Amino acid sequence: MKVIAGNPYLKKDQGKIYFDELEYSILEKDFSTPYYVFLENRIKDNINIFNSVFSSHFERYEGFYSFKANYLHEICRIIKEGNFGAEIISLPELELALKLNFSPNKIIVGGIYLTDQLILKCLDNNIKEIIAYSLLDIKRINDLAKNYNKTQKICLRINSGKYDARLGVEINESTIEKLHLILSECKYIELTTILSHFSTQMNSIDLLKKNCISLLTSLKKLQKKLHIDIKNINFGGGFPEAVVFKKERLENFALSVKKLLQEYDFSHLNVYFEPGRFLVGDAGILMSKIINITDNRWIFLNIGNHIVPKFARCNLRFYNLNNLNESYNTKTSIAGIIPSDQDVLAKNYYFTPTLKIGDRVLISNVGAYCLTFSNRFPYRLPAILLVKSKEYKTIFNPTKHQDFSL
Repeated sequence: MKVIAGNPYLKKDQGKIYFDELEYSILEKDFSTPYYVFLENRIKDNINIFNSVFSSHFERYEGFYSFKANYLHEICRIIKEGNFGAEIISLPELELALKLNFSPNKIIVGGIYLTDQLILKCLDNNIKEIIAYSLLDIKRINDLAKNYNKTQKICLRINSGKYDARLGVEINESTIEKLHLILSECKYIELTTILSHFSTQMNSIDLLKKNCISLLTSLKKLQKKLHIDIKNINFGGGFPEAVVFKKERLENFALSVKKLLQEYDFSHLNVYFEPGRFLVGDAGILMSKIINITDNRWIFLNIGNHIVPKFARCNLRFYNLNNLNESYNTKTSIAGIIPSDQDVLAKNYYFTPTLKIGDRVLISNVGAYCLTFSNRFPYRLPAILLVKSKEYKTIFNPTKHQDFSL
């Protein structure tokens, strides 16, 4: 049996290709490329791995799935069944989480664009925490909570200290003084959590640790000056796809975090993480085909950056399903169908020597951010399928549904 893309749910056995336990040929009969496939059991495996690793090292661990990674209803339903909370940045996301019956006590909400409508929706539904990206946001949350005569728990996003980082509050003498004044004046908020998010696709334990150290150092400064009672520390997300960041590395990172919490004397805190890509990234594949081949080995696929956007920063892998057993040893550049020379999916990618128009190309690791960053370029949107064991269902049909967005 040959495993494809390092994913145990993509395999070739006795000449047949399987998505989970479903024969790929069945989908080829029913659907024309391009189409997306999501692997439900892979998502469940990733959830179980993440939860088991961190719950084994932290007695007070909670995970919050980042809805912005993939907000398809069926995907979020699977996440909820895996005992994850929701990390939300917008009103449509919050409405979806509530519609799917995520417990308000397992929802945290915040972003750089924190509208009054979003804050009010949180207050109406007793949402666990609202994340403030600025000191001004704290005042706004307080003023709106005052109208409800309730105290809203908040999380303060700390600037990570990464070069040119703009998001979050930079912890220095000046901002600490301002924060002290704001907290003394604002009687309808309770600062219970601090958060830092360093980057995305942090395929380095050292980089993940750097985010942790920055956050713990900031918390030390805050406690020394303000004597505030922080109960939770949110280390954010930024993990790569699970197929890239294996369980052993996740274990090593968890041990590093545990050691850091002990060193900084914060072992008593509740520990939060916000994975998105790790849970769903490698559970998504996109089926496409070669529509043109140039003499200098540029191949054109019938998809493009409108549906696999560069901004998603996925670890894309390309597999020629018509020549899967060939050695991937020949440099090939891969372009899309947007009429622009900028629509490049990969350059000098080691691909099969044999190429034919019509060859089916599987693109892996497209489960996170591709759909949320995609745009309505004037091509029909791809169908989206959910596969579980030997069964599949269509969760988006472009001939029947107008869009998959919120």
